[in-house]
Amino acid sequence: MAAEQDPEGRAAARPLLTDLYQATMALGYWRAGRARDAAEFELFFRRCPFGGAFALAAGLRDCVRFLRAFRLRDADVQFLASVLPPDTDPAFFEHLRSLDCSEVTVRALPEGSLAFPGVPLLQVSGPLLVVQLLETPLLCLVSYASLVATNAARLRLIAGPEKRLLEMGLRRAQGPDGGLTASTYSYLGGEGLVRGKARSGKEEPHPGPKSPNPTPSSPGFDSSSNVLAGQLRGVPVAGTLAHSFVTSFSGSEVPPDPVSPSSQSCCLQATGLKPALALGRGVPPRQVTPVLSQEAGTGCITFALKLGCPWLLPGLILHSWPPFFTNPIPQMLAPAAGEGPGVDLAAKAQVWLEHVCAHLGLGVQEPHPGERAAFVAYALAFPRAFQGLLDSYSVRRSGLPNFLAVALALGELGYRAVGVRLDSGDLLQQAQEIRKVFRAAAAQFQVPWLESVPIAVSNNIDEEALARLAQELVAVGGQPRMKLTEDPEKQTLPGSKAAFRLLGSDGSLLMDVLQLAEEPAPQARQELRVWPPGAQEPCTVRPAQVEPLLRLCLQQGQLCEPLPSLAESRALVQLSLSQLSPEHRRLQSPAQYQVVLSERLQALVNSLHARASP
Repeated sequence: MAAEQDPEGRAAARPLLTDLYQATMALGYWRAGRARDAAEFELFFRRCPFGGAFALAAGLRDCVRFLRAFRLRDADVQFLASVLPPDTDPAFFEHLRSLDCSEVTVRALPEGSLAFPGVPLLQVSGPLLVVQLLETPLLCLVSYASLVATNAARLRLIAGPEKRLLEMGLRRAQGPDGGLTASTYSYLGGEGLVRGKARSGKEEPHPGPKSPNPTPSSPGFDSSSNVLAGQLRGVPVAGTLAHSFVTSFSGSEVPPDPVSPSSQSCCLQATGLKPALALGRGVPPRQVTPVLSQEAGTGCITFALKLGCPWLLPGLILHSWPPFFTNPIPQMLAPAAGEGPGVDLAAKAQVWLEHVCAHLGLGVQEPHPGERAAFVAYALAFPRAFQGLLDSYSVRRSGLPNFLAVALALGELGYRAVGVRLDSGDLLQQAQEIRKVFRAAAAQFQVPWLESVPIAVSNNIDEEALARLAQELVAVGGQPRMKLTEDPEKQTLPGSKAAFRLLGSDGSLLMDVLQLAEEPAPQARQELRVWPPGAQEPCTVRPAQVEPLLRLCLQQGQLCEPLPSLAESRALVQLSLSQLSPEHRRLQSPAQYQVVLSERLQALVNSLHARASP
């Protein structure tokens, strides 16, 4: 079957992205003559991640791409032959070479929709041997994507309205695939929320854990630093500068002649990554690190979602060699209006530095000259997007005055700095102090725009990944199967199932209903008897609206409808969260959303329990 021809195809999972026991079970089915038995698997989770009451379904697009491209190549089969018993019948490997997903059907929650425990995210049906081989890769593709999207939505709930969200975790991501997935699905899951009169311009507290009544606005994870996510997935990309750029300048570099440039350029040598490894027990293998920024007046906040290993801290060390120059960078900067002669920005920044230091009570020699040279170089490259990284040296005595000097020099030419960033120390306290300095400097130098320059801070804020996704065999040969264990949480629900969402007259979510696939669908404005989890008797509900949850997206290997774009899935996130009540949306101690069983499904569960009893 031909693979989907799109740029993202290069990022598709491969058939052997699976557990070895899937191949050993496949051999067992084949030896037993059951390879083509009809089977259905469901992929679901038992508990919402992060202690919350909701999750977002994500990864469907990657799953469909994987299924449409699924085919074991000669190299794949040869490797499996090398790890399976040497006396394995060669006919089994010939059977593997013939496999594809032309007989596979998939029903799924739409990407970006709300998901709750027990409700299938995917239902996969087809020949038993094939769907067994698909279990691990589909679980991998859905689990991590849904986890990231859910975490991004929670961060957006914390950030509140009017906030700029930036994902920049590639450097600490769990490999290239993990980095691309995190960048894509943090963009999918980011969701703006407003509360009260926040949209009217009046600043209000963000709807964090103690503010339980946020209401949705436009989707909110604005961009990512991951360039590949931009190229392959259409995620907007953003980025500025790192400490390595700042520390590569000493301040003693010979500037090129602004009038008659000579052949000069600065040669930089990268000594490479210097990872710092903190050895210890109990260090979580996955961490989410938001970068937070607050903009004056609007309370604007920037987050950068970093998923990866917090104890592995890569850094690029740049050394500036003695100045031998070619291809100079011009030091002259023309006014923003485009009229008038160019100005030596470094010289103008030096003049402003004296005024700034006098205002701050600092000696003009205290700010680091290399840091100032780095700021000037970046401002020359990006005069309309200048941002200062303040903590390479001392924030108060160096980063802040150097930034102000360059920003004010740019301002004199008609440009405005777009922000500053902090990456160490007491971030909140420093941000508050910097805001005071900006306000005082704005008044002192009569530049009102300086008062509202955004301040971004990066810090470690963990939300431990608690999602437990599982996929269990639910039907083989048309017979319902159920895992019966002493742990009720690990028991599965039998049979091929349908899922419906019941809504009230105001569009609010009441509950989700699981029933056997052959049962008639619930009807709006009609009474329905259902069994809540652990209940001793059923209850009755009369929904105003009923929505089927699982949509047919792949039938006999053929795509049933075009996959939604990333932007369309983000819009569904917005709609989905708008339907969720404040009690269920709370980040701490939320009310648990009910997923109930139909009477027939509950009866089947009871019957299988009775049969299994001694």
